[in-house]
Amino acid sequence: MLAKLTGIESREQAAELIGSKIYIWPDQLPELDQDEYYWSDLIGMQVESLQSEVLGQVDDMMETGANDVMVVKGDRDRLIPFVVDDIVKEVDLVSRRIIVDWQADF
Repeated sequence: MLAKLTGIESREQAAELIGSKIYIWPDQLPELDQDEYYWSDLIGMQVESLQSEVLGQVDDMMETGANDVMVVKGDRDRLIPFVVDDIVKEVDLVSRRIIVDWQADF
């Protein structure tokens, strides 16, 4: 990823920031298409199975190369692939709920 930061004009100045975290305001992010989500929007959402079983809350997200994975913490930790339509059936940003085709015992 490339970023241009105000006040950083040389390679040397940029090198001093290696490993630093860069933050932006959420309203600076581009608008997403339907069925696209920022990870920060998903963190903390409740995850439920198609059978209305609460599996937990999204604690973190991971990138695996093939697809993103939700780290869901509940009665136990679960890694649930974030694959819209196949596994993730609904993301309701208003009610902060994600419905997944995932068995509670898996």
